[in-house]
Amino acid sequence: MSDSDTAILIYGTFPDRDTAMNIAGELVDGKMAACVNVLGEMTSIYNWQGERHADREVAAIIKTRAGLAETVVERVRALHPYDNPALVVLPLAGGSREFLTWVLSETGAQTVAAD
Repeated sequence: MSDSDTAILIYGTFPDRDTAMNIAGELVDGKMAACVNVLGEMTSIYNWQGERHADREVAAIIKTRAGLAETVVERVRALHPYDNPALVVLPLAGGSREFLTWVLSETGAQTVAAD
């Protein structure tokens, strides 16, 4: 299995549930993600352009494969209302072989996890 055909997670934050759901739907419909978990509302505290902010946001966990990481990040950035959205790619150390195989299959991987 090549490095591009390994499952990864991409974590991102969004201003509201509707925005996250719309972007998640596009990623799944476009086979860029096998699944997106849109999590509940939270408060993010951060500095932006010299000012401290405390804003409500929702987080999402995007399940995809390494070969699509750049494509997913760029697509989310294009659809996202923030100038600089929080998007980080997280490698996986392991997991359920059946689940990881499903992630790869749903995102068009040519090979799937070996036994």
